[in-house]
Amino acid sequence: MEPITIISILGGLILVLLLVGTPFKPLRFVGQGMIKVLIGALFLFFLNAFGNQFGIHVPINLITSAVSGFLGIPGLFALVAIQTWII
Repeated sequence: MEPITIISILGGLILVLLLVGTPFKPLRFVGQGMIKVLIGALFLFFLNAFGNQFGIHVPINLITSAVSGFLGIPGLFALVAIQTWII
């Protein structure tokens, strides 16, 4: 595709969004959820970095990041307990 076509399509989409508006509520919830999952992954990274001395390792994936992100520090402790005693 030519650059002028892409620019005109993007300009038209921006104009439509300015005239019609966007559904802010669902986008805000999705954005907040993604930020919490990223914070959970950061919690798990630091837990694995400092917990390595004590033999604590919780894998970082979407489920564990979501649990530690949405539940916070208690969720992180729950993941450590599950990893230590159940698995």
